[in-house]
Amino acid sequence: MMAGHQWSVVTVTFNSADTLRRCWRGEKASEWIVVDNGSADDSVAVAEQLGARVIRLAENVGFSKANNIGVRRAAGEYVLFANPDLEIRPDGFDVLQRHLDAHGGLVAPQLLATDGIAQPNGRGLPYATAKLGNRKVWPLSRMHASYRVVAEPGEAVYVAWVMGAAVAARTADFVGFGGWNEKFFLYYEDHELGLRAWRHGMPVVLLGDVRWTHHWARATNSFQWSRAHTLELQSARTFFGMFPEFVLGLPPAARRHREAARLIGSPVPAQPTAFEPPPTPAGPASTW
Repeated sequence: MMAGHQWSVVTVTFNSADTLRRCWRGEKASEWIVVDNGSADDSVAVAEQLGARVIRLAENVGFSKANNIGVRRAAGEYVLFANPDLEIRPDGFDVLQRHLDAHGGLVAPQLLATDGIAQPNGRGLPYATAKLGNRKVWPLSRMHASYRVVAEPGEAVYVAWVMGAAVAARTADFVGFGGWNEKFFLYYEDHELGLRAWRHGMPVVLLGDVRWTHHWARATNSFQWSRAHTLELQSARTFFGMFPEFVLGLPPAARRHREAARLIGSPVPAQPTAFEPPPTPAGPASTW
């Protein structure tokens, strides 16, 4: 596929050998870069056997930094960040590319759970109460019912941010606005990425015409405390320290994130609007 060879896919692994065997078999329609975060299993060998170009790191440097290392090595005009537990259908690259050529910004496929049910990988503004509602805390779950966003086939929907399991951009755009924020080791980096994209004039969109399976098992869904819970709490402190409006409401979040607040949940027009960014948005690469 011609479009596929214009793409680089970056996957961060950490003891992911079994997941790679399950999800990454078959011919690749893109450059595939695996950044291994010091795995103790045979993730590196498996990734190489499956056709990846592997960057071995001596230690676990975290999700954001590893992704940044990968995208710096990317040769494609377009980049997809894809978790090891994602199953990619090669024909989706053409659809993602057409959207990026027309609108720029960040775009994500609609993710499906293992049973085929749509995962709400698009999200609204990340108020602390919305985060609790997402964990089924009543009545916050009812108050923030629109926080979780899915896109049906034929739909493209503006969202505040998308889950980092699958997010795509034009490589130059992504590098130009600073890449992943390395203040986040794991968790909340995708929240910050989406909000920063909006501030750089880059819309964030969930695309319903690309539907990929994501075998997601969130480590912090258990009530038994673990290292994952500690990492999430640390990242939450960092995130809400950067964006206190999502806790305190001062200044109003909708004022600081005006374009995102105005457009979240609305359909993306077929033709770019005046809001949409030029091919390479202005702004310093603030996080690398």
